Amino acid sequence: MNTNDLVVYILECSDGTLYCGWTNNLEKRLQEHNEGKNGAKYTRGRRPVKLVYHEPCPTRSDALKREREIKALPRLKKLRLISGTKP
Repeated sequence: MNTNDLVVYILECSDGTLYCGWTNNLEKRLQEHNEGKNGAKYTRGRRPVKLVYHEPCPTRSDALKREREIKALPRLKKLRLISGTKP
């Protein structure tokens, strides 16, 4: 994966909750979430987090749209997305 590849990702937090975001540098962003530097407020108290899903997006606009779509899904559908199970 190139440093500037846009991806939407899902993290599993230490309390079992899921967090969705997007970035152009997945490794750096995951490190930020786990170290607390520029990590999301939501994940700061739920560390460590682990990457459970990611998908590429061709443009920033597509990444933002896909992030909104995933965030709107109920937890069960997010888990199905993560596992690759069809509804």
